[in-house]
Amino acid sequence: MSRIESAYTRTRSWARAHPLASDGALAAAVLACMIFGSFTDHGSPEGPTFGTRTPDPVSVLLMVLSGAALVFRRRAPMPVLFCTAGLTLLELLLAQPPAPLVLSAVIALYTVGSRTDRPTTWRVGVATMSVLTAVAMILSPGPWYAQENLSIFAWTGMASAAGDAVRSRRAFVGAIRERAERAERTREEEARRRVAEERLRIARDLHDVVAHHIALVNVQAGVASHVMDKRPDQAKEALAHVREAGRSALSELRATVGLLRQSGDPAAPTEPAPGLAHLDRLLDTFRNAGLPVEFAMNGRAHAQRLPAAADLAAYRIIQEALTNVRKHGGPTARAEVSVVHLGATVEITVLDNGGGTGAPVNGTDTGADTDADPGHPDPGEPDGGGHGLIGMRERVTALGGTLTAAPRYGGGFRTQAILPVNDRTRQGKNA
Repeated sequence: MSRIESAYTRTRSWARAHPLASDGALAAAVLACMIFGSFTDHGSPEGPTFGTRTPDPVSVLLMVLSGAALVFRRRAPMPVLFCTAGLTLLELLLAQPPAPLVLSAVIALYTVGSRTDRPTTWRVGVATMSVLTAVAMILSPGPWYAQENLSIFAWTGMASAAGDAVRSRRAFVGAIRERAERAERTREEEARRRVAEERLRIARDLHDVVAHHIALVNVQAGVASHVMDKRPDQAKEALAHVREAGRSALSELRATVGLLRQSGDPAAPTEPAPGLAHLDRLLDTFRNAGLPVEFAMNGRAHAQRLPAAADLAAYRIIQEALTNVRKHGGPTARAEVSVVHLGATVEITVLDNGGGTGAPVNGTDTGADTDADPGHPDPGEPDGGGHGLIGMRERVTALGGTLTAAPRYGGGFRTQAILPVNDRTRQGKNA
């Protein structure tokens, strides 16, 4: 059975690749059937008999022309139908009983049905069926309801129906294939989108971790270098803060990079992502770096834990905002942080009184800046050429919230984020 199916598949593929040759083979087969049928006498009292009649040369010529027209049936289905139907009418007029040229018209009518639309198929089919049947009945030497006349009616009607059914099935299969291809493209696009979102999320986390800890390390190292000779105890304390910031940076980097490991890797980190529960430790790192920070949180925010996505976003927003204050606010900068949970939203606000001079802090420069311009990044530009404000905006936008970052009247800077607390953020789909 498999050999038969394989041979059928190869034959079908060859026929599709060589339509003219396959149509020529079909035309030859139809011509052979018509010539074979022309030797059959259907009017005998004993029933159809073979070899009792011989077709005349005109009938043979008409059969050859009709068969030759079928070679081009797929290239020009409607002209081939007109040609074969006309030759059939001519045979009905010239010969009685006629040769079976109607077989070529049936094949041509099927081709029209399989290649055109349904209204055209039925209009042409009904016209062909009516004309050929009527002419055959009128010119028939026997009764009008003879079997030969009714067979013309039946074969032309079935040819139209079969052609329309094949066209409908072909369209149905094509639509299924198109939907499958579209679904495959959609899955590939969705996979690429998810990969891009994951890369963007990891890039934001890496930026937040590196920008925060490297800035603190740079500041503390500058302090240690500045007071090394005169106040060695203070220098040792600054170096201890440097070591602590480095250890925290390595820990967070290890957790972030661990997301890139294969699932099930035992070396992948399992500790939870940072959130507002770790905020006191974060604020202490800034206070140790010389930035006074005041913090306030309303009772509801204390009592009710935020969804994971909003919790991480709030932590990172505060971290990045305070990092910008430490780097851009100047040596006398102070910061205020507030977290207020109101209804279905949580509001995070970071204020500072920095002058935005970009002056060295504690006698040392803060080093390479992720926000290129001195002072606070210009909110009109995306993070002043860096990625801090861009990352904050992306985090807030992913959760459906809003972010405002702008200079304050009278000096300083204000960063405020409003995050919705709903089922979407609670499930962490857009984290």
